[in-house]
Amino acid sequence: MKLLASLLIAASLAATCVSVGAVDDHPAAPKAPAEAAAHEAPVVAPVAVKPDLAQGEAKFTAVCAACHGADGNSGTPVNPKLAQQHPEYLVKQLQEFKAGKRANPVMMPMASQLSDADMKNIAAWVSAKKGKAGFAKDKDLVAVGERIYRGGIADRQVAACAGCHSPNGAGIPAQYPRLSGQHADYTVAQLTGFRDGLRKNSAQMMQVASKLNDREIRAVADYIAGLR
Repeated sequence: MKLLASLLIAASLAATCVSVGAVDDHPAAPKAPAEAAAHEAPVVAPVAVKPDLAQGEAKFTAVCAACHGADGNSGTPVNPKLAQQHPEYLVKQLQEFKAGKRANPVMMPMASQLSDADMKNIAAWVSAKKGKAGFAKDKDLVAVGERIYRGGIADRQVAACAGCHSPNGAGIPAQYPRLSGQHADYTVAQLTGFRDGLRKNSAQMMQVASKLNDREIRAVADYIAGLR
């Protein structure tokens, strides 16, 4: 009996040692990612705030309408039509006026008063307005402008305007603006500004305009005015 008791005690001690060794040699496996994530704070994706069209209309009426028309269709040839323009492009221009990247003595102080929300609201509202069609004035120039707009100038490596602004002048959101029906006087001023280094917020346009003479600029601008 004593021998049997001794054997039972020894077996019990051996089992205890094996159990302890198993815990020490094989620590508990880490929690699976899904299990661990359940104990962490959830990640909430930012919610995009939709533009407030009512606020956009109110701000446009107060700040922009005097120069750009009540519905964004400017009646003054030197002031651009904004109706139906891509909203992302409008926001970009307002931001660059405010930051001084695009110089204009009228627009810079105007834009400096606008918050980012103001810019998005204004752009959303005016871009939803229908742009009014324009018209070309000089038949001889229009033919030259059409050739440049549609085909570029190969021997001077001037790319066709239609490649970025589309054949009908609708542009390509959000980088390339809508040109269709834009006042020729305004377009002439912008192309000349790009060419002469007065407008510097598009390296691509500065390069293109640098290869155009005054007549070609007037021709392209006149053709653009008649696009629809």
